Amino acid sequence: MNWTERRERFRAILADGRCIHPGSVFDPISARIAEDLGFEVGMFAGSTASLTVLGAPDIILLTLSEFAAQVYRICRAGNLALLVDADHGYGNALNVKRTVEELETAGVAGLSIEDTDLPQPYGTVGATRLIPVEEGVGKMRAALEGRQDPNLVIAGRTSAPRITGIEDTISRLKAYEAAGVDAVFVVGIKTRADLEAVSASVNIPIILGGGGSDLGDLDYLAGQGVRVALQGHQPIMAGIQAVYATLKALKEGTPPADLDGLASGELMKQVTRGAEVQGWTKEFLGGE
Repeated sequence: MNWTERRERFRAILADGRCIHPGSVFDPISARIAEDLGFEVGMFAGSTASLTVLGAPDIILLTLSEFAAQVYRICRAGNLALLVDADHGYGNALNVKRTVEELETAGVAGLSIEDTDLPQPYGTVGATRLIPVEEGVGKMRAALEGRQDPNLVIAGRTSAPRITGIEDTISRLKAYEAAGVDAVFVVGIKTRADLEAVSASVNIPIILGGGGSDLGDLDYLAGQGVRVALQGHQPIMAGIQAVYATLKALKEGTPPADLDGLASGELMKQVTRGAEVQGWTKEFLGGE
């Protein structure tokens, strides 16, 4: 498949003066729903991938091949520009290069590589650490080397604001910018003062995750160079709750006809692209 057009759209968003919220997606149908509702970008996080593929918490049990396979399923289901959290790149800098190659082939419009020390080393449980900035720079350079399509966006990600503080955050972001990444992805900024310090220190687009309550105004964020601001991953949590409630009701004896909150037949046809499939069936298999 040709992924270029959606990558060009994502780059246009980063170059624009706006800030947008992405739609958190985790499978083909959720991605189609986000696209149908008008989200310009989908976000597939490592945490939602772990839930979807393994039913496990976000502790880096997922493998690259498992992640890339789910990414491909999401990308091929529609035309949503997909930003993904590639965590630490599944290893060292050479693994990062391989990660970029696989995710580019799977169709992503953008990906982030972070500098958290993952998976968590022995003896450090409860104390999240970052890798040295020099190692982080090496990972960013390897990510850029792995890219074949120049339209693919590569973002250098750090959670330094909540681990080592804003001064170290700025130092890391400036180093990753100097390495050549297209954007910086910052997790854990809580105040406008800290965001403004970051904004004044970098000259490339900012992607914001885990922001504080003071950072909800899209116009303000846009003025600080933020182009994408995550809102969390509520859709998969809502889906889990809905499945739990439905199965619980059935187990307790509720007749299927009396269940609440089910998708209508019309919505099911929409998200499964039923009209298109019916058209192909008539064209290629005959019949009325």
